[in-house]
Amino acid sequence: MSFSCATPLVRRGAAPRSCYTLVRLRKPTPRSTKAFSTSLRRDDTWGFIGLGQMGYNMAKNLHAKIPPSDILIIRDVNEESTARFVREARDTAKSSGASNVLPEVIVADNAREIAEKSNVIITSLPEPQHVKDVFYSMLRQGTLPALEKERIFIDTSTIDPASTKEIANAIHSTNQGRFVDAPVSGGVVGARAGTLSFMFGASSRTGELVERVKAILLLMGKKAWHMGGAGTGVSAKLANNYILAINNIATAEAMNLGMRCGLDPKALQDLVSASTGRCWPMDVNNPVPGVVEGAPASRDYEGGFGISLMNKDLRLALTAAKESGTPLALAEVARVVYNVVEAEHRGKDFSVVYKWMRDQSHPQ
Repeated sequence: MSFSCATPLVRRGAAPRSCYTLVRLRKPTPRSTKAFSTSLRRDDTWGFIGLGQMGYNMAKNLHAKIPPSDILIIRDVNEESTARFVREARDTAKSSGASNVLPEVIVADNAREIAEKSNVIITSLPEPQHVKDVFYSMLRQGTLPALEKERIFIDTSTIDPASTKEIANAIHSTNQGRFVDAPVSGGVVGARAGTLSFMFGASSRTGELVERVKAILLLMGKKAWHMGGAGTGVSAKLANNYILAINNIATAEAMNLGMRCGLDPKALQDLVSASTGRCWPMDVNNPVPGVVEGAPASRDYEGGFGISLMNKDLRLALTAAKESGTPLALAEVARVVYNVVEAEHRGKDFSVVYKWMRDQSHPQ
């Protein structure tokens, strides 16, 4: 395994076990048999690592939809995130009037404990190195104990294809389970509403793994596309988001051009949305304040898809292009734009590119 040395994970003190308390996991008893099933069964143990804006909401939907007899084990380097998750799970159970209507929630001390105990391990992390570090910590101590049901590792992070294939090879070559790359589309709003779209890469000669993965992903979203073998999920995500990055700049330029030529922004948006220039940044996430009610632009570019995340995905698309020898004529120019806008408007929705362009057109 060629992973770099992992960042040590912070360990937490133990507490008495209850359905919604922070506890240390007992070391599982190894089993010698494995079974493979395309269906979700009761009494499964689920692991979720990474409770950021996306992961937190995905884990909440997962917790709400798996059978009450299952167990959900969570882990994040931010202790407040895990404590909040446990607290909200406990409050939800209390409001329902029954303590056994939702699965038990356990906070693990580290990623290895989750890997040892769980049938399904889902990760949602910011950068390729974070993903490598977590998988290194899960695998570095040797072979994981056998479970009755084969493990599936599902990484929903957006990382580069080379890193994804490296992790997949580390798992598959040591027979530790099955690895699936399943990045998401739909943002925080989709994660909260459970309407995410997943594009996933999974190798399966019989299709059984594909169907099992789809069933899992649809607990957190509405659509799941199987794109091919390992690495194809992230490749599809980067291709899609490359289009998004370019369309966002083109939309900002077109709206700025039209308004400076005297066009009403809403009339222009209506026209383009019914014509050949139609695209998501114009139709749904229009960058001009007031044009689309509820769009980030109408609330000072707060919320939505952060400019830093868009810039990160563009960087990863460039990395994938270099690795595959693929020319991207507009990528470097777009990268310059996103670098400048991110520096000036960090934390804002990526449609803030329009505000930056407008300000360039009207120097203060």
